[in-house]
Amino acid sequence: MKIELKHKILNDEYTEYVYNAYDIQNQEESVVSIENNIRLDFEWSIGVIYGGSGTGKSTLLKSFGEIASPVFDNQKSLISNFDWMTPEEAAHLLSAMGLASIPCWLRPHATLSNGEQYRANLAYCVAKAKDNEVILIDEYTSVVDRDVAKAMSNALQKYIRREKKKIILASCHFDIMEWLNPDWIYSPNKRRVERPEFVRQSRPKIQLEIFRCRYETWRIFKHHHYLNHNLNPAAISYVVIWNDKPVAFIAILPFPGVGDAKTRRISRIVTLPDYQGLGIGKSLIDYFSSLYMKIESQMYIRTINPALGISLTKDKENWQPTLSNLKADFANDTSGRKLLNRPSYSFKYIGKKSTDSEDVIIFNADAWKDVSQNQLSLF
Repeated sequence: MKIELKHKILNDEYTEYVYNAYDIQNQEESVVSIENNIRLDFEWSIGVIYGGSGTGKSTLLKSFGEIASPVFDNQKSLISNFDWMTPEEAAHLLSAMGLASIPCWLRPHATLSNGEQYRANLAYCVAKAKDNEVILIDEYTSVVDRDVAKAMSNALQKYIRREKKKIILASCHFDIMEWLNPDWIYSPNKRRVERPEFVRQSRPKIQLEIFRCRYETWRIFKHHHYLNHNLNPAAISYVVIWNDKPVAFIAILPFPGVGDAKTRRISRIVTLPDYQGLGIGKSLIDYFSSLYMKIESQMYIRTINPALGISLTKDKENWQPTLSNLKADFANDTSGRKLLNRPSYSFKYIGKKSTDSEDVIIFNADAWKDVSQNQLSLF
């Protein structure tokens, strides 16, 4: 099928200049023809129309229906814009779409970063779609950092498949394909639907670097933590780097009141919003817990973050609920914070000891990475 876009030319001195200078014969209308050979006679969840600028991606996308366009009320908090859902459903949606930074939920859409806004837009469009409606997204990831695009794509594809929805994305970026894991790709230049070999395989591995860091590094991450912004000065802190950019932070404290002098608890775990959706936070918790187990240090964690709590609950091989799991706690912790009357997830690590030789991040005080707020722009 051929799609023809015809527009009547309103002639003036500028169009006359073009006709005379470049010998244009058709002076009545402009015509653009685009071949639409998209045939989807198979089951699918995610499709991508891929090509460079001017190849007709948007036109092909529009042939499936109306392109999704979110509308946010910037007088409201972000989460309040999802008012056709229950608060619990809205919180689950934002977490599942990789926007699990709870402080972001309370801010207006206009005050979020580009990456946060883009995830919020996706969440809105996906949630607003009716049953059996194909979600159409144009210029997918065109305005975000490429590592952010990968994290976003991984979170999106997991949600779409889990909720049994359908989505078609138009994009000029091929670097997202292995992370998005589409069921089909259509290129206007090739004029055929292709089924990628990497469909339904796991996402590519990412290489993280972990360094001890000083208290000051917490300033980069503290506004993205759902509790108060204080960090116990006694905590041992680590910063996580991906492609020369700080992406996560973890802090560990002694927990002698529960066990012996070697017992530890994870005091803070933060993944910056742009890199949520890749499972970095949970992987760090597992990694550090196994390292500390190697030196006979039992690890505990307590959290009210729903995404992390659910992930820990599912991982029965590595984490065991404590007696206080999903119970409210009015006690004060070591930072003086009074816990509210709300149930929290509480777990004890029961996984294997690490066989990793990278003990340097725990024991070697020389393995430091100085990352401060002023240095953030360098990454």
